[in-house]
Amino acid sequence: MTRTVNILDLGARCLGEKALELVRELKRSQDGNLPPYNEDGIRQVVEEMRALFEQNQLEVRATTDGERGLLSGIQLRHACLERNQRCLLAYVHHRMTRIRDYRWQTGSVLPPSFRLSLCEQEIQWFTHYNRSLATYMRSIAPTGLDLTQHLQPPKSLLVEVRCLEDYGEFEMEDGTVVLLHKNTQHYLPRSQCEPLIRQGVLEHIH
Repeated sequence: MTRTVNILDLGARCLGEKALELVRELKRSQDGNLPPYNEDGIRQVVEEMRALFEQNQLEVRATTDGERGLLSGIQLRHACLERNQRCLLAYVHHRMTRIRDYRWQTGSVLPPSFRLSLCEQEIQWFTHYNRSLATYMRSIAPTGLDLTQHLQPPKSLLVEVRCLEDYGEFEMEDGTVVLLHKNTQHYLPRSQCEPLIRQGVLEHIH
């Protein structure tokens, strides 16, 4: 006869709690910051899922051999497996969406502070996405088209901005050089200063 293992023997915490904590972790970071990839949390959830699956395999075989009273435990573990899977997929998908949005908002280079929050696979995904986006934008017109310049329809060609740091010389497309010192204000072409606005060098004066 197969010994039935209490599904709570996997740990003192409730089943699925670690997977739910991954989702809560992302919810707490809705201020724009991406928390570091929780490799340890992912590993614990996967280990829990493996234990649930292996126990279900044992009890399914025992049920097939005629043992009774195991079906409710099998169904509960299966529900826990599906719930953990949904939480893991939500965690990965949400992070990929935030990384993708970061590319559109700040540009093709990951700053060190943001890069430290990513795992190696996420950095590789960002690199491939960046390459695909660049290839597509070059193919739109004979000279290419930067789709990331105007995330919102512009109301004017020039925009008043304030410099938030000592940036130094900023050369515009016509060759004009503007010195960007902290707290100075300028009227600049929107299409050329938007990348600096997204990077936090400049702020739009409304």
